[in-house]
Amino acid sequence: MQIIKLRPNMIVELKKPHPCQNKAFRILRVGSICRIVCLSCGRDMEIDRIKLEKAIKRITEDEAPQ
Repeated sequence: MQIIKLRPNMIVELKKPHPCQNKAFRILRVGSICRIVCLSCGRDMEIDRIKLEKAIKRITEDEAPQ
């Protein structure tokens, strides 16, 4: 399994939808526990990095180049 390079402000699409039926999330903090926020309802949550990497279907948008 390849390690996914996660960075703050990345927008990812998860395999399963949030209860509000949205699949798009913005990554706020990256570490062993990552913090993500739903782009539809604004709910933020913390999730283990391993669980997040398995739940990502695709990276829809990356942060602006620096």
